[in-house]
Amino acid sequence: MTKTDLTAYIRDRMPLCATLGMKAEKIAADEVILTLDWTTGLCTSAGILHGGAIMALADSAGGAAAFANLPEGASGTSTIESKTNFLGAVREGRVTATAKPLHVGGSTIVIETEVRNSDGKLIGKVTQTQTVLRPRG
Repeated sequence: MTKTDLTAYIRDRMPLCATLGMKAEKIAADEVILTLDWTTGLCTSAGILHGGAIMALADSAGGAAAFANLPEGASGTSTIESKTNFLGAVREGRVTATAKPLHVGGSTIVIETEVRNSDGKLIGKVTQTQTVLRPRG
């Protein structure tokens, strides 16, 4: 798939990605990369990209990484825990979230996501646990 196709794919499955303007660079079982451009509409009063926007980017990347690692018979995932450490502010450019699985099990998937600014500086680290959803019946 092209990056345009990947972006359409992720926006179709997670409409919040479209609302915030996220783009997909890579979606694979070993790594998911999503980006978000700085815009004034996503900032705090000081012109700093809002932490909630950064967390939404990281959660979306983590969710996509978990989905790419679903065990057989599973229908999806849902975030049940997320821990974010902010290490820097973003005042311009683009942020990139790179999500990788730490643990892929039958009932939970743990993902670690690094968020970097346009210069490659680490500005956030997120660890999240996704519960594996299965059809009821």
